[in-house]
Amino acid sequence: MPVNIIAMVSTETATSTGLKTEDLVINMGPQHPSTHGVLRLKLVLHGEVIKQCEPVIGYLHRGMEWLGQNRNFVQYQALVDRVDYLAGMSDSHAYVGAVEQIAGIEVPQRAEYLRILMAELNRICSHQLSLGIFMLDLGAMMGFPFYAFRDRESILSLLEEVSGQRMMFNYIRIGGVQQDLPKGWLAKAEALVKDKLLGYVDEYEDIITNNPIFTSRTKGIGIIEPNSARAFGLTGPNIRASGVDYDIRTAKPYSRYKEFDFKVITREEGDIFARYKCRVEEIRESCKIVLQAIEKIRALPSGEQAAKETELVAKKIMPGFKAPAGETYFAVESPRGELGLHLITDGTAVPYRIKWRSPSFFATNFLPEMAIGQPIADIVAIFSSLDVILPDVDR
Repeated sequence: MPVNIIAMVSTETATSTGLKTEDLVINMGPQHPSTHGVLRLKLVLHGEVIKQCEPVIGYLHRGMEWLGQNRNFVQYQALVDRVDYLAGMSDSHAYVGAVEQIAGIEVPQRAEYLRILMAELNRICSHQLSLGIFMLDLGAMMGFPFYAFRDRESILSLLEEVSGQRMMFNYIRIGGVQQDLPKGWLAKAEALVKDKLLGYVDEYEDIITNNPIFTSRTKGIGIIEPNSARAFGLTGPNIRASGVDYDIRTAKPYSRYKEFDFKVITREEGDIFARYKCRVEEIRESCKIVLQAIEKIRALPSGEQAAKETELVAKKIMPGFKAPAGETYFAVESPRGELGLHLITDGTAVPYRIKWRSPSFFATNFLPEMAIGQPIADIVAIFSSLDVILPDVDR
């Protein structure tokens, strides 16, 4: 573990043998590979036990909120996928939802189903990457991570077909979506979910879930207490793994999620293993939502007619679009939890104030609560289990 020793704390502690020990202050990151190169943890160690943990953020600050306040509503659409670069569909959905809410824009039914379909596919590939990176952080350099990365590529290929990009999709637009689905796309998406994705999840479980090395590194470690999680604003799998049944899709339903049948995954243990299991099961639930969305889209009027309706709404949203003066908050359930946008408008074509509520920021803020009293050998496993995306922190 590459660390940088920066100080010897003068605090002395007498041991049972009469020897004296000193606390050690070290930097873990930002160059550390498991802190993703842009997070610095300032740790105070007593032996191998963490006494203090201070996350130091800001190494990746890009001014995403400031940029939104200096571009018009349409221009900013192309940037929001970068807030959480692994959940671009959720980013876009939160932004356009806030604009549509304050402007009273009605979205066509087909476009709403397409948004849900894309967001759930994006959730699956985000969780796949999370699991792969998690295993890499635990030291599993061969085997499983490549399964997760391989499977994620299949979904990205589908998302690329509809948006033209594999990462910064810019597909969900104010008033609808960028375009309708290519011919034959629904059949390919359905085959991928039924024939491959569900089987892939079973493979993940076969490799990981009962592996004795994995369970010894994750069970009973990094426990999150429900009351503490609520106090710190934790959301998503991180709080649901501690028994808190909170999911924006059911707690404050948006779009057309009320029409879908799925289960909110919760566990009671609150440890690293529980957070892993929540994400695995959420992949299965997202597969169910994807299949339901496909059926609902097929039951609508012909694709060509519905696409014209969607484009008609989107064409009204031109670069000179002005939202009426007001204030609103709109949140979606991203792969990491509640992703919301606080929007204030003054009647011009440029937002007056944009403030993102990003789940990774709250998870990073909670890390010291979990780290204190733990051996330094567990800090990477604890941090990785929170599934933090640093651009989501350094907005």
